[in-house]
Amino acid sequence: MDYSFAGQCENDRFRWFADGLRQIMDAHGHRFVQDPDQASLVVNCFPRDTPRPFRRRAQAVFVVSVTELEPGDKSVHEAIPEGYPLLVRSLSNLLIGLTGPESSDPDAHFITPEQGHYRVRGRSDRKEFFDRVYARIQPLATSRLIIDNIFEEDLPEELWEGDEITRSIHAAGKRLDALNLLPAPFPIDEILSERDRRHLKRLYGLGGLSYGNISARLDDKRFWMSASGVDKSNLQEVGRDILLVKDYNEEEGAMVISVPPQVQPRRVSVDAIEHWMIYREHPEVGAILHVHAWIDGVPSTEFNYPCGTYELGRAVAEIVREHDEPGRAVVGLKNHGLTITGASLEEIFDRVEDKLLQYVPMS
Repeated sequence: MDYSFAGQCENDRFRWFADGLRQIMDAHGHRFVQDPDQASLVVNCFPRDTPRPFRRRAQAVFVVSVTELEPGDKSVHEAIPEGYPLLVRSLSNLLIGLTGPESSDPDAHFITPEQGHYRVRGRSDRKEFFDRVYARIQPLATSRLIIDNIFEEDLPEELWEGDEITRSIHAAGKRLDALNLLPAPFPIDEILSERDRRHLKRLYGLGGLSYGNISARLDDKRFWMSASGVDKSNLQEVGRDILLVKDYNEEEGAMVISVPPQVQPRRVSVDAIEHWMIYREHPEVGAILHVHAWIDGVPSTEFNYPCGTYELGRAVAEIVREHDEPGRAVVGLKNHGLTITGASLEEIFDRVEDKLLQYVPMS
């Protein structure tokens, strides 16, 4: 993956961090390019008082923002309230907040929209420090976003108004909405002001008050799935709220969606690639639910690959494959939420609804 730097990286601490990061990125085979608009990963530096975003020219660009937090030895309960608003305002996939005395190497706090908080201590060997920093950036630096859609107006006419399966998705959306889950697996209302919450919804396309996604199998190759950024309590219109996924185009890196004519379609949920992998491998899986919640003791992905990436889908699919009952699996997405398979959406909710914990444990 090509990478570049943007923003204001002129002060001593930013230059120290940028130099060390460039060395470790180059050592891992990434290619530096001068023009950020030609990069797939952009490191954007800014002072904490002016969190200016890097304006992406393409969807499949990851942005890591770097800023300084207030000095101090911060815990997760201190770093997230300070850093999360900066993450939102800078439109970043990952925020790195540097903090500590000017006379010593800084600690690096990592904050993401959904994956929580990590800290890499600065008072260690320089190479060890940047090795650990790269380990946190690596999921972004090596991931492929599968968020594009190819829309084909070939949905059979008898499905234009939906079917029993889409009606089950509508009902499941109402049950999901009733869970009152948040877009992040920690108490976002305690961190962001009302103005910043509105900003978050606008920037990241979050709709309604329910988060997660829902899908159900139609046949051997196709499945219905909720659209991205829609209110899950009101999933009704085929082609807009509920979409029929019929294939994955590997060459284009896009999901192929069958839609009715004369409908302006929405994009399907970013997790469609993950669901596609599971349905293709396990014919006994009839439905899949993804929620930003947790159940203690479930097997979990090891790395924090971003939502909508091929790598996250593959990691989840591997755990489902290893499960004693792939058709009834509960898989943790580290520091993010759960993917749950079942015979139907009703069966999934009946099985897990009373076990869900609203906040995901961070590690």
